Amino acid sequence: MAGFRSLMLPSEVMAAKQKTILATSAGEKTYDINYYVKGALAGGICCAITHGALCPVDVVKTRIQLDPIKYNKGLVGGLKQVVAEEGAAGLATGLGPTVVGYFIQGWFKFGGVEFFKINIAQALGEQAAWDNRTAIYLGASAMAEFIADIFLCPLEATRIRLVSNPQFANGLIGGAGRLLKEEGILRGFYSGFGPILLKQVPYTMAKFAVQGIAAERIAESMGKQLSDLQGGAKLGTALASGVIAGVAAAIISHPADTLLSKVNKAGAGGEGSIMTRLGRIASEIGFVKLCTVGLGARCVMIGTLTAGQFLLFDVVMDLTGAEKFHFHNPADSKHHH
Repeated sequence: MAGFRSLMLPSEVMAAKQKTILATSAGEKTYDINYYVKGALAGGICCAITHGALCPVDVVKTRIQLDPIKYNKGLVGGLKQVVAEEGAAGLATGLGPTVVGYFIQGWFKFGGVEFFKINIAQALGEQAAWDNRTAIYLGASAMAEFIADIFLCPLEATRIRLVSNPQFANGLIGGAGRLLKEEGILRGFYSGFGPILLKQVPYTMAKFAVQGIAAERIAESMGKQLSDLQGGAKLGTALASGVIAGVAAAIISHPADTLLSKVNKAGAGGEGSIMTRLGRIASEIGFVKLCTVGLGARCVMIGTLTAGQFLLFDVVMDLTGAEKFHFHNPADSKHHH
C-alpha cells in the first residue's frame, strides 16, 4: 500500500521506534505505525458505514426515548410516524454528524484497541498475554474508548439536538455553530461527556471482550485457531461473534443510553451540574424503565451494528493487506512448528 507509506513518511523515525514484534501462530509478525493506521482506517470506515446505514433506526430510537408518550408504537410504528409527519427525509435527520462523528470515533476506537492490545501483550510476554487476554481486551478497549469519546461528544450532542428539534439548524456545521454560540463548549458540547463515558466505556469493553471470546469459541468449534480462518469461515465468525457481542453490549449500556438522550434535550433535568441533572432524570423515570424502554429496538440495532462493524473491519483490513493481530496460546504453536 504505497499510499499508506507516503502518508507515514514524516513518521519514519517514530515507526522505527514503534515496531512491535510478536510471535503469532503463523510465525513472527511486525506491528508498526503502518499497521495501526490501517486498523484505524478500517475502524473509521466500518463505524461510519454501519452507523450511517442505521440512522433511521437511531432517529426513531432517540424519539422513543425523548417522547415515549407520542412514539408508543415500537420501532416499525415509529418509522411510519416519522415518515407521515416529516417525509422520508425525516429518517435521515442527523446523518451528517452521525457519519463524521462515528468515522472519527471508529478511527480512535478500533485503532486504539489494536494499539493498546498489541503493546500490552508485548509488555506482558506471550504466555501472560494469552492467560490474561480478556483483561487485555477490557483494558485496551476502555482506554481507546475514552480517547475516542473526547472527539465524538460534540458531534453526538449536535446530532441529538438536531433529532429532538429538527428546526434547530440545517445540518452539522450549522447545528454545531449554534450550540457553541448559545451554550459554549462545556455545556453545549460536553454536557453529555459523563453519560457518554458511562454508556460507551462499558459498552465497548463488553463489545470487544465478548466478541474476542465468542470468535475464539466459534473457531474452536470448527477445530481451528482464529488466525487460521480464511474466506467465508473468517467472515462468518466475525458476523456471528459480532451479533453476540452487540446484544451483550446493548443490554449493559442501555440505562446510560436513555439518560444520554434525555440530558441532551434542552432544559432536561432542570438546573445544576450534569450529575445533579442526571440524578433527577433517573429518579423521574425509575430504574426498570431506564433499563427497558427502547431496549428491543436497541438490541436489534446494536446487534446488527456490531456484526456489521466486525465484518467490515476484517474486510477492510484484508483490502489494506494487514493481517489482524490475534492472541494465541504459545503451547499450541509448539505443535504448529
